[in-house]
Amino acid sequence: MPLYDYVCESCESEYEARHGFDAPAPVCPECGSAQVHRVITRAPSALKGMLANVGSGGKASSEELQSKWAEETPKLRKKLVEKLGEDTVNRHAPSLNHNYD
Repeated sequence: MPLYDYVCESCESEYEARHGFDAPAPVCPECGSAQVHRVITRAPSALKGMLANVGSGGKASSEELQSKWAEETPKLRKKLVEKLGEDTVNRHAPSLNHNYD
């Protein structure tokens, strides 16, 4: 079950509650008021591309980042060439022409 953050409109206390998606908001544990609203304090993230599977918790070493860059750059270049053409990529993104093998 997801964990939600709430703020009481009566006493302004902040608290967390774990409940199902369709469940009503729980009353304030401090004052018992039902006048509460959910606040979004953090959002889940999905890492893709360069950041996916590199290091743990965003603390990748320089070698891990270079390895990932070498893996992802040819994929990016291929997609750009398919959409924009070889000449445009060579002219506007010359850094993608490096051979990482």
